[in-house]
Amino acid sequence: MNKPHYQPAADILHDWRDDVLSGKPPKFYPIGDGQLSRIEIGPGLVTLLGAAPGAGKTAFTMQAVVDALRMSPELRAVVANVEMPPAVLLDRQLARLSGVDLTTIRYRRLTDEHAQRIDAGLNTLDELAERLAFVRPPFDLANIAAAADDFDAGLIVLDYIQRVSPPGEHGDKRGSVDATMNYLRAFADAGLAVIVLSAVGRSKDKSGRSSYSGDGLNLASFRESSELEFGADDAFILTPDNDVEGQVILKHLKSRNGECRDLRLEFDKPLQRFTPLSGPFVQPEPPGKLQSAIAELWGNAESSDQEWGRFNE
Repeated sequence: MNKPHYQPAADILHDWRDDVLSGKPPKFYPIGDGQLSRIEIGPGLVTLLGAAPGAGKTAFTMQAVVDALRMSPELRAVVANVEMPPAVLLDRQLARLSGVDLTTIRYRRLTDEHAQRIDAGLNTLDELAERLAFVRPPFDLANIAAAADDFDAGLIVLDYIQRVSPPGEHGDKRGSVDATMNYLRAFADAGLAVIVLSAVGRSKDKSGRSSYSGDGLNLASFRESSELEFGADDAFILTPDNDVEGQVILKHLKSRNGECRDLRLEFDKPLQRFTPLSGPFVQPEPPGKLQSAIAELWGNAESSDQEWGRFNE
């Protein structure tokens, strides 16, 4: 007979109560200012991002990673990109940070007029280089996990999940992706932040045509979507705004912990830079007096002496 695994609520009530009344919010790694600051990436969370080929999902993700490293000096990140070598990814970030277009950087056509801006971009990347690592082949989950563990990473990026092999035999691509997502969910439960990029499939647009049109993309558009949509805490699809050149919509399709709200962004492709177009997002202040009153009420109540129990003991 299998040993049952469960945890009585009484075992966790004491520590949970203290956490609720502490006024300390969950830890997040901000990826930018304004509206970008409300995208929740942090320990325990799996963030899923999909887009059509060439829509900018890798550019957006690398911007998020680099800015998270800039804004959280304690953070360390590992990026597993199966399609682009590190030098190409760094070219793109140098374009964004320096304001020198990617074509000029890619073909090494820099001149004296670019020197000051290039130096500024290089200095920014140099400041965070010790906290950023790129996974080398093989691009299987065992190697990615080992790299993250050895590098002491707090953030893992998979770009993209359909090309990453999990341990064991799983029959078909759907089974493989489901297994990988299950492992990534376990990584998050162990305290890591995880960003997962996914390919998406074509869907029917308003005219009934099969396309990558934004109005037809939804949670079911993620390739091998069953475990992806259930395993993610937040799910986004990046789509072009067909009405405005250079603008994209980050469609927020799922939020396990809050409200789904789309973001409208400007995508400067020559600079590989995304800029939010909506107004600044103001983080609500914690309720001071109310929190103190509740804490006092709890302080007067009889507390439990039981310690936090661990699952699977």
